[in-house]
Parts: sequence; structure tokens; C-alpha cells
Amino acid sequence: MGLIYLALYKGRGTLFNRLIRLWTRSIYSHCEIVMPDGRWLSASAMDGGVRAKRIVLDLEHWDLIPLPWADAWQIQHLFNKHQGKGYDWLGLFGSQLLPLTIDNRRRMFCSEFCAAALGFPLPQRYSPALLGEVVQRVHAITTAGPQDEAHA
Repeated sequence: MGLIYLALYKGRGTLFNRLIRLWTRSIYSHCEIVMPDGRWLSASAMDGGVRAKRIVLDLEHWDLIPLPWADAWQIQHLFNKHQGKGYDWLGLFGSQLLPLTIDNRRRMFCSEFCAAALGFPLPQRYSPALLGEVVQRVHAITTAGPQDEAHA
């Protein structure tokens, strides 16, 4: 089985993308889970909610973080459970702009879907930027070589 990736969108995008980058003070405005079969899974405002699609990778617009620890079965199960659900505008604004934890079980936004697919608690609290930071740290920890016990 191939590798799973977190894809982080850094392209110019729409006004919505620019507002997310401005609010989160990040270069990232959207995220996707890239499955070994080439499907990109996420919740997309442009596509109306939780969906799978094939995206032509342009490294000028996307950064990829390998997820060797990710569970493809768990991701697929979550996708099957939420496929076709709408985009969670209220949850996005409530949990990202305000200190609220709003969780609409019938809708999701991109980083919420990706964080939930990776098994993170309170997935609605993640922005694409925060999710990217956390996944980078997990990746660094899980790919680090054995520690020298004298320095542990």
C-alpha cells in the first residue's frame, strides 16, 4: 500500500482563501488527505462539502507531508460516514474566529475533516495552519532515529 499525505494549499486561491491565510497568519488556507490510490479527501467550500476528487499536484500551490503513521482504514471509514455532508460554515466561523467549540455533526470544514480522519481530538479546533504544524511535529517524532540513551 502506498503512502498517505496531508496536502496543504498555499496557492493564491479565492478571496475566502486569502481571508483564511490572513486570519491564521499562515501561508496555508486549505488541506486535504491524499490517499494511496490518488484520491484527495476533504471538505471543500467550493465543492459543497465532504467529497473525494483527483487533483493534479502542482508543488507551487501545495505542500505535502507524508503520514506513514496514518491509518487508511480509519480515514476511509470516516470518509464513508461523512461523504456528501455539507460544508460547515457556522462551525468554521464559530470554532476558528470565536472561542467556541461548535460541532455540527451534519457538516464539516477541511481541517476538521482531516484532523478527524487522522484521529485527533476536537478536530473542529484545527485550522489548516495548526494541523500542518501538528502533523509536521508528529512526522518528525515518528521518523526520528533511535535516541542515544546517554542523551535521553
